[in-house]
Amino acid sequence: MRELILGGARSGKSALAEKRAVESGLQVIYVATAQALDGEMTRRIAHHRARRPRTWGLVESPLDLAASLRRHAAPGVCLLVDCLTLWLSNLLFAGAAARQAEAGVAVDCPLLAREVQALVDVLPQLPGRTIIVSNEVGWGVVPVVAVARLFADEQGRLNQRVAVVCDNVTLVAAGLPLLLKQV
Repeated sequence: MRELILGGARSGKSALAEKRAVESGLQVIYVATAQALDGEMTRRIAHHRARRPRTWGLVESPLDLAASLRRHAAPGVCLLVDCLTLWLSNLLFAGAAARQAEAGVAVDCPLLAREVQALVDVLPQLPGRTIIVSNEVGWGVVPVVAVARLFADEQGRLNQRVAVVCDNVTLVAAGLPLLLKQV
């Protein structure tokens, strides 16, 4: 089973994903996409790490998410991916997309296109359970900065594509889950 859990910043989406992973009764592997590139992100990562059970496995996958999921998925395993938003950001800045957007030129990001397609292709094939956390960023104003507009657009497209291949999609607001899709 595959589940996408969406929500805004500090909505409770990661806490819900962690709760569902525990409730699965399966061996949990936490698939982290964050990179500790500054002190503030280091503290965020430490906060997430401190609240996870020590028995959980950890895979760090800032770019090659589909390959990591394929490698670690198994019938008795629950993969918890936290989160697609940071993964997308990593891809935009690893390739030329962010620089192109900032320069005001047409954006071409083959790395992003390839990795998103790989993720959408692999998700339906994975054994076990997969829980994916992602931010819903489309309810705000259109960002003024070009790279932020690119990010918001790509995040919305990514969430839509992943939602299609997931069995369940849950939106979290103020810590409260709202089931959007259940197969």
